[in-house]
Amino acid sequence: MKQIAVFVSGGGTNLQALIDAEARGEIKNGKISLVLASNENAYALKRAEKAGIETVVVNKKNYPSKAEYDAAVLKALEGKSIDLIVLAGFLTILGEDLVKQYRNRIINIHPSLIPMFCGDGFYGKRVHTAVLESGVKVTGATAHFVNEITDGGAIILQKAVPVEQGDNEDILQYRVMRQAEWEILPKAVSLFCEDRIKINGNKTEIL
Repeated sequence: MKQIAVFVSGGGTNLQALIDAEARGEIKNGKISLVLASNENAYALKRAEKAGIETVVVNKKNYPSKAEYDAAVLKALEGKSIDLIVLAGFLTILGEDLVKQYRNRIINIHPSLIPMFCGDGFYGKRVHTAVLESGVKVTGATAHFVNEITDGGAIILQKAVPVEQGDNEDILQYRVMRQAEWEILPKAVSLFCEDRIKINGNKTEIL
């Protein structure tokens, strides 16, 4: 059984999707054993506590550099036998030390079809604002591995979602979460826990 740590910063809707998927038996050979928050006010912590999952806060404000924050996060993970880190609305860019130590063992969910609307500065509602301003008719979400390049790791799963007339950022954000993020993130986590993802360079093959 693989031990999963979920990193959060806010409301924790993707965390809840993972908790619910685990409860339904959809995350095979995996268990969420830790939730790490970048601030003590993240509502996601309450979701974790309600589900009986251990929580820890490593506040970004207390660490002036990426390297110091990485060191604090790695210390918080010590002795917990974490096999997989899932970034579920985690608004802190991880540094090289953490990425190296957990190479091909960190999964992120991004609210667009990478390589569109991704990279530095594209997070949260900013992504949906850019999508609406561009005039594209289709957006979606991507579950991918994390490497040293923001949103640059190997793609595991993607799902497209229509952009509809009259959409604003809130409406589009909710549709992308409900129709794509909450579906593909638990699937990607389960595939990892079942050892069904083979990585070839910057591409994945689902076994």
